[in-house]
Amino acid sequence: MNAHDTFPVPPPGCPAHGSGARVPLHGPEFAADPQAYYEYLRHYGAAAPVELAPGVEATLVTDYSAALQLLQDSGSFRKDARRWRAFNEGKVGPDSPVAPLLAYRPNCMFADGADHLRLRQAVTDSMARVDTRRLTRSTEQISGYLISQFGGRGSADLLGDYARQLPLFVFNELFGCPADIGDRVLFGISGMFDGINADKATAVLFQAVGELVALKRSKPGDDVTSWLMRHEADLSDEEMVHQLALLLGAGAEPLRNLIGNTLHRLLTHERYAREGGLIDEALDDTLWENPPMANYAPHYPAADTELAGQQLHSGDLVLVSFAAANTGPALKASRQAGSNRAHLAWSAGPHACPSKEPARHITVTAIEHLFNELPDVELAVPEDSLTWRPGPFNRALATLPARFTPARTGRRSAAQPDPRAPEREQAPSPDRPAERGGMWSQFLNWLTR
Repeated sequence: MNAHDTFPVPPPGCPAHGSGARVPLHGPEFAADPQAYYEYLRHYGAAAPVELAPGVEATLVTDYSAALQLLQDSGSFRKDARRWRAFNEGKVGPDSPVAPLLAYRPNCMFADGADHLRLRQAVTDSMARVDTRRLTRSTEQISGYLISQFGGRGSADLLGDYARQLPLFVFNELFGCPADIGDRVLFGISGMFDGINADKATAVLFQAVGELVALKRSKPGDDVTSWLMRHEADLSDEEMVHQLALLLGAGAEPLRNLIGNTLHRLLTHERYAREGGLIDEALDDTLWENPPMANYAPHYPAADTELAGQQLHSGDLVLVSFAAANTGPALKASRQAGSNRAHLAWSAGPHACPSKEPARHITVTAIEHLFNELPDVELAVPEDSLTWRPGPFNRALATLPARFTPARTGRRSAAQPDPRAPEREQAPSPDRPAERGGMWSQFLNWLTR
């Protein structure tokens, strides 16, 4: 690396060690201890040279003030990914594992100016129609259903069995997704974030969302998809597909990680177990120290410019490290003074998360209901044996094994098929991943038992 002599040694196992390469944000070493990497990166200043995937270079902003300046200056820093110089020059191909989350799409996240205002207003207005009481009821019902599937066993993977599933079910309800479409949406989003078979995952996601748009054009309902479709912005089918893919992606994957990371914190910090009733506080602590989206918010300088003493060129890819900015020295005094919502986990500026309050509400409701049903739930393995999924963008556990006193469920498990229910299963298409057949219809049957 072009490191100054006073720089610390790179984290153990860092492939950039002594090679002159950029600091990699991919691979198991980074996933295992990202804070060690952020601490090292801070010695470059407010921003540092990183590699998101082999051959994909970026500048990562790690300083809170510089990140806030970037996020709020929509004149100097643009969101339109068609400005990405390395992509335009062929240095990064569309088959790159990080391309699905960085390449341009006609949605509000990649738009600037009037286009952004129009698309963002449609999204904001549609999400604002979500009724909190309906959201609470839906989340509690879905939580109860999921717990009924594993509660009698006395053990579960709280990620695979709970945190991963719950957002899919909630968004199935909010967006009016049939189970077949919802299962493929989750497959696509997970693949895009993990960078595994990302091109296939992207194709699966957009095919599923396209089917949802066609369904709602013919049969609108009382759901976010239909509200967005009826908005005065008059979105085309293509615009609908891309806004919905963004909302579902920004909802399902980060939300499952937020639930999982908050559960991890509650189960591994004795203070929460000792004092109890601190789910909101644990959620805020998670957003500060272990946000579900660790590094993202891609921007491109409109012209050669300087950011906090760092020289940037037009078309450079610049990302914000929410995790590094939140845990840096600049925010320690603010946090110690009791300002618990000053973190950047929801981003900031004109592109800040439009679904912050629903996400908080779903997370708190889901965790409260889990603890009410399984009050003695605890981690089933040593904390240091847990592994984190690799990837430059998200912060997510691979599994979260837990144990508890087996619970008696009030309804028969939907895992036992109802002999009165019509057969709903179909053989998966070669273009589709195998689905966990009829999960949404099983849930609806379970509600009536």
